[in-house]
Order: sequence, then structure tokens, then C-alpha cells
Amino acid sequence: MAPGLAASLRSCLEEVSDPRSAHARRHPLTSVLFLALTAVIGGADTWVEVEEFGRDHRAWFERWLHLPHGIPSHDTFSHDTFGRVFALLDPEPREAGFARWVQTLHDQLTGQVVALDGKTARRSHDRSHGRSALHTVSAYAGESRWVLAQTVVAA
Repeated sequence: MAPGLAASLRSCLEEVSDPRSAHARRHPLTSVLFLALTAVIGGADTWVEVEEFGRDHRAWFERWLHLPHGIPSHDTFSHDTFGRVFALLDPEPREAGFARWVQTLHDQLTGQVVALDGKTARRSHDRSHGRSALHTVSAYAGESRWVLAQTVVAA
């Protein structure tokens, strides 16, 4: 994630109010939200994977976040886990913060050429099992050097 992108995401998430009681705030809410969102963008599907993503990229996260107690846990016995924090959050302000961040992306991309590129992964087929090769299409903002989207397609 580009530095300006990380800073704009963090500032949008700082506007979300923390629903946790004061004694249950071991990790700053902005840090928990930022880490979870970037982990999901990076492919995490579970709270365990979000924690692993954070640990794997801890040095990068420490550039952007206040992590006095390290990476938050997925552990269900802890009071300050990803799942518990997200269960307490009102989804509307969280979605509004994310929408503001997406708008900043739109503003930064206005006027840029977005290239679409299709690729077929060599040797990804398996004829013995009737599987065709893997085909993907990507959208890339050349000036910003951002991959905006990538999806698997049938052909």
C-alpha cells in the first residue's frame, strides 16, 4: 500500500468511535481496524489469518500504527480481539469511514488511464482432471501503480 493511501485510510478510520469500555482498550481502535482491513485486502479470511498477516508484516504496520502491545490477538479468551471489537462496532460509521477512503482513491485516480490486462497462467491446466488453465483479468492504474482489481474468469 502506498504511503499516501495508508495515511488516508488511517485518518478515515480515526473518525470511528470506540464502543469498548475503558478497561478493555488494550489496542487503539484505529490500529485494530486498519490492521483488519488491510489484512482482508491482502487475502485474510478469518481472524486467525488477520492476526498472522499482522505478525508477518509487523515492521510495516509499526510504521503506520501505534502498537504498544504488539499485534492484536484472534484468541477468543482475550477481551481485546478482532472478533469482539468488530462485534461491538456499529457498522454504519465503519462503512462511512471506508466509503470516505474509497472516495479518496477515486479522487486520486481521476484522469488516470486504467489498463485492463488478461493473462493465462502457464501450465495451470490439468487435463487428466478436466481443469482448464487459470485465466485472470486485472485492472491497473498505471500512474499510481495500483492494482485496482483482479478476478478469475472462465476464458
